[in-house]
Amino acid sequence: NQSHVTEFILLGFGDLPVLQVPLFLLFLVIYMVTMTGNILILVLVVANQHLHTPMYLFLSDLSCLETCYSSTILPKLLASFLTGNRSISYSSCMAQFFVFAFLVGVECYLLAVMSYDRYLAVCKPLHYITLMNHKLCIALAAGAWVSGFTVSFVITLLMSQMVYCDCREIDHFFCVFTPVIKCSCSDTFLTEAVTSLMSATCTMLPFLFTVASYVLIIITILRIPSATGRQKAFSTCSSHLILVTVFYTTLSLVYMLPKTYSFTAFNKLFSVFYTVVTPMVNPLIYTLRNKEVRGALRKEV
Repeated sequence: NQSHVTEFILLGFGDLPVLQVPLFLLFLVIYMVTMTGNILILVLVVANQHLHTPMYLFLSDLSCLETCYSSTILPKLLASFLTGNRSISYSSCMAQFFVFAFLVGVECYLLAVMSYDRYLAVCKPLHYITLMNHKLCIALAAGAWVSGFTVSFVITLLMSQMVYCDCREIDHFFCVFTPVIKCSCSDTFLTEAVTSLMSATCTMLPFLFTVASYVLIIITILRIPSATGRQKAFSTCSSHLILVTVFYTTLSLVYMLPKTYSFTAFNKLFSVFYTVVTPMVNPLIYTLRNKEVRGALRKEV
């Protein structure tokens, strides 16, 4: 580490001094709901034998991921609202970025794995148990975590080798790639090129795989002769489809917006959606729309 900077300042929402207390209360409620919802799903999947299936194994992985995801960003943000101290040490910033990038990568791959599971359940129901066996479930889940870790490790390693001289202010509420490297006085071409390439493999490939899975699912559902059969088949993947739509829509808006000062506020707003709101709504989507989860919850209560 050749950095001359020992800490950064996360500007966050500091330009809204009147709203610091309301924002603190809002994000505190979101954090509490997120943690409660995701931990509840983890407990239900572990405790209820009827939920020991591939779909719920991947769902418990997702809940574990989003519990860690929220805990990477929100505690520091809440502390800055309460104390006004927006500084973050260089090592903490790199660690926060590493965990954030790691978990985003895992979520992209995990959503793709879940779409493949739904494809097998709808399109190949007679072979589902044979194809989606326990070994394949473990291998797919482990592959998602290892892939996310590898991508994040390489990008963070390149970022940590850069020299950060004079700039200390990061115009965001957590350490994210573009605002951080703007503070570097090194040549950023290699780091940006590698990051773009690895981000594409981590987001675009899983996204295209997910879209392809759902195209095949929709074609299969439309071929079912009865309306009841179509409704039943669609209900098995509707929760996951909503989750995928919310996640990729907000993620796309963040990274497609021009990186100019006038769009900074929009960038932060959409970042709030996919880093803070999405982890909160995911357990709500699955508990409210899923009969098996609701039944397991009633049984445990």
